[in-house]
Amino acid sequence: SSSNRKRRRHNTRARGKPGVRCTFICFLGRGHSPVWHGIVQKEGLELKAAVIREFGAALSLENVADPDCPASGVVLQVLACGVCRSDHHAWQGVDPDVVLPHIPGHEFCGEVVAVGANVTQWRVGDRVIAPFILGCGTCYDCTSGEATICATQHVPGFTHPGAFAEFISVDRADANLVRLPDWMPPAVGAAMGCRLTTAFRAVVDRAAMKPGEWVAVWGCGGVGLSAIQIIRALGGRAIGLDLNPNKLAKAQALGAEQVLNAGDVVGALEAINALTQGGAHVALDALGHPITFDAAMLSLRKMGRLVQIGMPHGEGVCPPVRLDRLYSHQLAVFGTRGLPSHRFADLLMLIEAGKLKPQNMVEQEIALSGVTQSLEALSQHAGSGVQVVTNFAD
Repeated sequence: SSSNRKRRRHNTRARGKPGVRCTFICFLGRGHSPVWHGIVQKEGLELKAAVIREFGAALSLENVADPDCPASGVVLQVLACGVCRSDHHAWQGVDPDVVLPHIPGHEFCGEVVAVGANVTQWRVGDRVIAPFILGCGTCYDCTSGEATICATQHVPGFTHPGAFAEFISVDRADANLVRLPDWMPPAVGAAMGCRLTTAFRAVVDRAAMKPGEWVAVWGCGGVGLSAIQIIRALGGRAIGLDLNPNKLAKAQALGAEQVLNAGDVVGALEAINALTQGGAHVALDALGHPITFDAAMLSLRKMGRLVQIGMPHGEGVCPPVRLDRLYSHQLAVFGTRGLPSHRFADLLMLIEAGKLKPQNMVEQEIALSGVTQSLEALSQHAGSGVQVVTNFAD
């Protein structure tokens, strides 16, 4: 058909010099999904990926095989993938799901280049966001709207090969993928895979922040800065806390009413208490360290709510807890991780309306070869924003 001819032209692309790489799609007729026929390599061109061969060492930029297309999934050409602190944890070897050799990268968006036979909602050429937690779509938790706690979840970049690669296989497509709006650049769309959506769930779904409430954000990395924007957009009053003065300046530019040096915990707690007249209504530990967890709890007023966003690791998984404070102040503590895909619509509306501007958090667009340097910067708590891979050729 003419529509199929248009799709075929759209999805047969020549890339690279001097060689040519083409994606060939076979259409089987009305009612059938296109079938993945692989990547045709010419003149030595290969699919590239950044691979962890040794924890803490430079990632190896390698040629890798074509990803298989699952019957219930798709293959995406990755358009953008953010470098997140969770990727740093994977690189450091503190995540038990990561087995070497491994391709990390979990905060991504891409264009569909192959569709499995059982997929009904997606077609070649669709641009999509992939939540970093992929639920099965059929268990009790998933059908109750809580795919992020699915017992058989897939987590690209951790349990499965990730998106620091030119192409990625994503299973369970119909249950999880979200359309990337035409108006959203891929570098911004990558944030929807993790940092922005995770912050939204923390502030809106877990803490249930109300307009006018004070929120202390301990850690102003990607998820902390995202939370500050969301707090401001929904009428909350954010306090940003970090060790890095550049991150504090970024937090203030994104809407924090006050920023404080987290290195002086006692001074910061006194300042929060005075500013809020009794403590924050909500505190977010956006780092996942025993010090920030404890400080977040101490920064709360009576009946306050603490949300644990940052991923704990090592000795930090079992921190001492001030049970006397928890008991006497009648505090509530919530965990949070990811966002179910059915909740993306509300967040996208805030962005389209201009109430959220996640593009202001992107510090730099980088090449695949720059991932190691970005991870090393996270080790030093350097930078003031998020780095996003958008060049997968180098």
